[in-house]
Amino acid sequence: MNEIEFWYEFASPYAYLAAARIERLVAGTPLRLTWRPLLLGPIFQRRPGHASPFQEPAPAESAYRRRDAERCAVAQGTPLAWPSIYPRSSLLAARVALLGGDEGWIAPFSQAVYRASFMEDRDIAAPETVLAILGALDLPGQAIVARATQPAHKARLASTVEEAVAKGIFGAPSLVAAGEVFWGNDRLEQAIDWALHPALRFPRRS
Repeated sequence: MNEIEFWYEFASPYAYLAAARIERLVAGTPLRLTWRPLLLGPIFQRRPGHASPFQEPAPAESAYRRRDAERCAVAQGTPLAWPSIYPRSSLLAARVALLGGDEGWIAPFSQAVYRASFMEDRDIAAPETVLAILGALDLPGQAIVARATQPAHKARLASTVEEAVAKGIFGAPSLVAAGEVFWGNDRLEQAIDWALHPALRFPRRS
């Protein structure tokens, strides 16, 4: 079975929009969808001058990004309520999501985190929010958070950044299909087609 990797950052509204439809798009295909949480901060720090689109953007750019996300949400029929604090730290949620990938609950957990942030304006950086989300999924929140904050697990999340960079990922959402990176919510269909239809693929040009 072919795999398609969905790399996402909980602080990204575009990743939220992608997460809202990725399962529906993959359903009914022979593709295996793998959820891959990551932190964009360490990736942005590798940019020249450490320029990050989350940090002090120009007012016009900030206003455009918000309005664009709102337009995209309406176009795809996904509710979006802009968070009162943006961006929020996704560190704990990402660490917990990695455990969900091991244990089979990463998709519902990730969807719930996105709803909390971009529909309900809840602070996903707060441990109590993450615990509440886990509890709503009938998962042992305290035990999961304790495991997620162990040094070895923290290092595991850091290693995903190295893996993402090695694959050529520089933003979220990103999909990896048949070794190719597709960036953006508007590239989901293209990534799925690339994974499904080898005849569409062509070699990189030098």
